[in-house]
Amino acid sequence: MRYLTVLVKPDEGRAFHPLGKELADDPSIDRRAIHHIELLDDDTVLLFAEASGSKERYKRIMEESPHVISYLTAGDDRWMAVSQFEPTAQLRRSLELQRESLLVIETPIQFTSDNHLKVTYIGSDETFSKLYDYADEMGQVTFEVLKMGDYTADKSSFNRMITSRQEEVLEAAVDLGYYSDPRQASLEDIGEVVGISPGTVGEHLRKAEERVFTELVH
Repeated sequence: MRYLTVLVKPDEGRAFHPLGKELADDPSIDRRAIHHIELLDDDTVLLFAEASGSKERYKRIMEESPHVISYLTAGDDRWMAVSQFEPTAQLRRSLELQRESLLVIETPIQFTSDNHLKVTYIGSDETFSKLYDYADEMGQVTFEVLKMGDYTADKSSFNRMITSRQEEVLEAAVDLGYYSDPRQASLEDIGEVVGISPGTVGEHLRKAEERVFTELVH
């Protein structure tokens, strides 16, 4: 079993979906990750995603979009959203490809600061070849290969243990020297980098540490 991590970028002036473009173009909404995406039997898409920023603005966009069938939101600073919407032909084909072959998308799918998607696929070289053919066939996106190799379940399991927000805070803490001896950064320093309060930083770190340490001792 192999893994392939790619940066998926729509061609200039295009978007993966009109709804996604509208959300990406709104500066009050910060899309962070996709935790689940599925093509349903009625040919609609079910999406479970993570974001921050103006939840009220997100609701207005969803309510006014002709593509959206229904949606739900939960949370405050970092909030989650479940939505059901009509796919474009390109999105439908990409999800159909997973049904037709042994190709799995490892979640969460991360949004970059440029609103591109960082996606890790799991499968074989043969299924990856089908993925490349699909990208060429679609002609509206660019696949930039970031890394590729043999899939190691143990390493990936750590990525799945914590949320993308907890991972962001943990990475900032490590980069700033919060875990160095002597300690080189405070919760306030981390909060300034990731844009949240020191108390919320501490909560994210405690939860991430608990999950990682629990995994190590079991």
